[in-house]
Amino acid sequence: MPSLQNTGVCKEHKDHNHEHGPNCGHTAIIHLGHVDYLHDGHLHHPHQDHVDEHVIQVSRQNPVECTPNHKCGGHDKNHKHGPGCGHEAVPHGDHTDYLVNGHLHHPHGDHCDDHGAIQLAVTKPSDATATIGESQVWKEDHHN
Repeated sequence: MPSLQNTGVCKEHKDHNHEHGPNCGHTAIIHLGHVDYLHDGHLHHPHQDHVDEHVIQVSRQNPVECTPNHKCGGHDKNHKHGPGCGHEAVPHGDHTDYLVNGHLHHPHGDHCDDHGAIQLAVTKPSDATATIGESQVWKEDHHN
């Protein structure tokens, strides 16, 4: 799934009637300096009069390497990620990972690969900002 978010071209999610924002019920994450929302295996970004589809890029922070020695306390070692497993699906590069305790898990054979940390947004409904540490990201910021 190619990412068009830095090219100035929107990859629009058609017929999306839900309005994302603080208290919308979806997990908010910080992505490329703005807030995106995990929604049914998609990464949504409110933009003007529509919702854009975003993807977590493969990077040093979110690699795709095999990590067979990854130990995670986020689930039993016999847990299998997939639809309905209890973890949110996250589009990452050309595949789907699962959000577990703030990082991406990718099912791979008999283990889960660690595909890096995801920064969750802590929303403040009173002023529609997301706060991460000392910095704030405004909901209205649409593109870098």
